[in-house]
Amino acid sequence: MLKKTLQKILHKKGKTYEIDSNIPDGLILYTFQTRLFMLLRGILFLRKKVFLGADVKIRNKSNFAFGSNVTIEAHTILDGYASNKIILGDNAKIGMYSKLLSTSHLATYGKGMTMGNNSAVGDFCHFGAPGGITIGNDVIMGSFVSFHSENHNFRDTSKLIREQGVNSKGIILGNNIWVGARVTFLDGCQIGDNCVVAAGAVVNGIFPANSVIGGVPAKVIKAIV
Repeated sequence: MLKKTLQKILHKKGKTYEIDSNIPDGLILYTFQTRLFMLLRGILFLRKKVFLGADVKIRNKSNFAFGSNVTIEAHTILDGYASNKIILGDNAKIGMYSKLLSTSHLATYGKGMTMGNNSAVGDFCHFGAPGGITIGNDVIMGSFVSFHSENHNFRDTSKLIREQGVNSKGIILGNNIWVGARVTFLDGCQIGDNCVVAAGAVVNGIFPANSVIGGVPAKVIKAIV
């Protein structure tokens, strides 16, 4: 009975997969209870229908735009102090112990981040968003993924590097992308639609759609045809 009820809910939300017949009712009940408590927490603290884990800290929450069924897992810190709205689309999910940093220094107000519909990132991820991060729809990412959307200036040898300020171009990920665990995205990189980024890659530069990308530094390994 529980499986049928959950399956109907999933189908209404646009999920196409079928629940494994081996999943015990106890796990389904636990999932229901956990999600209910997360929803109640989101309504209480955000006045919105957001699934909010325990010990989540959201700074400047008025600068966030939440889609439907957004999930923010436990012990996550989200910095909303940015010049642009922080947008989390429908069904977006941020894993446990992750952090969004929109403004890294008082000398430069950060730009923030947009995450599209049905996009999700695993646990322990870092969004360094002073230069802006744009993540498209249907982007799935593993754990320990990091984004670094600004660089330190260093060409003036008469000054300390820490005194030369920063520059930024921003980071852009297209739609329908699979990102493996421990991938690092550097400022200025752009990933086209329908790509796979292999685990552990350090991504800099611009990559075309329909590519498998991997390595340190990352390069196109093959085309997806």
